[in-house]
Amino acid sequence: MTESARPSEAELAILQVLWERGPSTVREVFDQIGRARGTGYTTVLKLMQIMATKGIVARDESRRSHVYRARLDRNAIRQKMTLDLLDRVFNGSGRDLVLHALSARKASTEEIAEIRSLLDHLEKDGGSDGTVAGGDH
Repeated sequence: MTESARPSEAELAILQVLWERGPSTVREVFDQIGRARGTGYTTVLKLMQIMATKGIVARDESRRSHVYRARLDRNAIRQKMTLDLLDRVFNGSGRDLVLHALSARKASTEEIAEIRSLLDHLEKDGGSDGTVAGGDH
C-alpha cells in the first residue's frame, strides 16, 4: 500500500462511521465523531470532500444534504493496514505481531476462544489463506 492509499487517522474515523451506519450525511458523521474528537463541522465536511476527491467515499448529490458512503471495503483496508504494520514494524513476523498484540491489551475470554479456533483451523489446514475466521474482527 502506498502512503497516499493508506487512510489517515481522521479518514479512518469517518470510514468507521460510514461502515457502521451506512450512507450518511456530514451532519450524521459529525454527530458521531466531531464532538468527541474536538473537530468542527466544517473540518469534517472538508475531510469528507477531500475523501470524495480521492475516491475513498462516494457522494450522492441528488438531495440537499449530500449523502456519503464508503467506497473502501472494511476488511480489505484492515488487511492492507495489517500487512503494512507487519512489514514496517515487525519485519514480516506474524508471530511477533500476534505476541505483541496479545501482551499489549488483555483479551476477553470470547476473543481468546476465537483465536484458539482460528489457530486450530490454520493448523488443520496447514496454513493461512489470508482470511480471518468469522470475517469482521
